[in-house]
Amino acid sequence: MSNIAFLFSGQGAQYVGMGKEIASQFKCSDIIYDKASEVLGFDVRKMIFESNDETLKITENTQPAILITSIACMQPLLEKDIRPKALAGLSLGEYSAHVAAGTMNFEDAVSLVKKRGRFMQEAVPIGVGTMAAVLGLDKESVLSSCKEASEIGVVEPANFNCPGQIVIAGEVKAVERALEIAKYKGARRAMLLPVSAPFHCSMLKGAGEKLKEELDKINLSDIKIPVVTNVTSEYILDKSVVKDLLVKQVSSPVLFEDSINRMINKGIDTFIEIGPGKVLCGFVKKINSEVKILNIEDIESLNKTLQEVNY
Repeated sequence: MSNIAFLFSGQGAQYVGMGKEIASQFKCSDIIYDKASEVLGFDVRKMIFESNDETLKITENTQPAILITSIACMQPLLEKDIRPKALAGLSLGEYSAHVAAGTMNFEDAVSLVKKRGRFMQEAVPIGVGTMAAVLGLDKESVLSSCKEASEIGVVEPANFNCPGQIVIAGEVKAVERALEIAKYKGARRAMLLPVSAPFHCSMLKGAGEKLKEELDKINLSDIKIPVVTNVTSEYILDKSVVKDLLVKQVSSPVLFEDSINRMINKGIDTFIEIGPGKVLCGFVKKINSEVKILNIEDIESLNKTLQEVNY
């Protein structure tokens, strides 16, 4: 029997039509879109299945759209009684993980991530901050590149995705300077990312404070399945630490590589990425090529996953 972990997609994985196939064939998935439309007060199916890239790219649309799709894509697994031993998500995906763990009810999570998207977008004026990916450079060299460049502005590590792939964030000029230094230190590639805000760095602290006010309004339940959190890469089972970690997560680096290694060390041998895209599958493969890596975003990938986990 496999020891399975569910992983949930983060922002950037969205595309028009995501989740449509599964929703059209599984009532348990389709119903998720009804619940979300009720919470948000508009037809989310129309936005996710029929809108356009520009609409979905708006952060306060992207975040609920990905969470809704991820939870909808998970339903067939639950219906077939496939249960994970651990849960994790990349950034926004951590909210999907908490819904799966029973910590947060779906309706609260949808409403919350829409606001989270808005707070993150509004925290830094457009054009002031950015993010960039540094490929083929070790952690220490990336950190020292940020440290040197921080003389001219804010630049910090934002995502430790997998070996040789680290994302940095901060003020535009400082990020550009850090990329120059990283290239000099031997980075294979160092490029700006098409994002509108410097997520997961100290410039987003204000967004975290606004998010705290919203988190304080909701009740959390006991965590039924351990969640591995972005901020510390530790397993958590105590609901009392969740709100504080989700506030910190907005302006702290995402320790994805450490999170995956932690789960593997605890015996996880199969990872299923749930939601749009296969970005996390790619990261896991680079972290450890020995484990089984699957995903669910359409009927084909769902059937393959069900077959692989010997359902």
